[in-house]
Amino acid sequence: MHAFSDEFQSDLETLMRWRRDVRRFRPDPVDEVLLNECLDAFLMAPSVGLSEPWRVIRVESDAARAAALANYQAANMTALAGYSGEKAKIYAGLKLSGMQDAPVQLAIFCDETTEKGSGLGSGTMPEMRRYSVVSAIMLFWLAARARGLGLGWVSILDPEQICRDLDVPANYSLVGYFCLGWPEDVAESPELEGTGWEARRGNLPLEVR
Repeated sequence: MHAFSDEFQSDLETLMRWRRDVRRFRPDPVDEVLLNECLDAFLMAPSVGLSEPWRVIRVESDAARAAALANYQAANMTALAGYSGEKAKIYAGLKLSGMQDAPVQLAIFCDETTEKGSGLGSGTMPEMRRYSVVSAIMLFWLAARARGLGLGWVSILDPEQICRDLDVPANYSLVGYFCLGWPEDVAESPELEGTGWEARRGNLPLEVR
């Protein structure tokens, strides 16, 4: 197996450290060639049984974007109502979606019944297909960040409503809705740390059995 230089390993660690969930975007468009370079990361991603179950939909029309935004806003209000005290105050001040600003928006699904891969590795754990999609998303995320782009994962959504609004096949399940573009700025630490919502662990709680 190819061994990488110390410099490369250091750069990779820096890239992973600077991978951020971006919510604030500049309005500048993303060049199509650049976007396709990032999307090509999906072609290198691992997948259970080589099933490649990811299905990527670019959300472009005003109607589709408006529906997705309304979906988020409704889910966000419901989520806010579930908090109280200091958590509610912090939550209300968080910017949890860049959907009104991001020039590129992608809805990424898992094809739960794909015949590709012939079911290898997913017979006892069908969720492996979704895990494969998440693995591919992470490669895409790092590819985008390496090129200076920011990606934001919007998880405060009704996934079934997204499926209806985008009129996807019944065998598609939503894995994530993503906003992509040029970040206004990139902080050294995640916003949730800066606001006091939560702190990152300093070490891995490794368990032994």
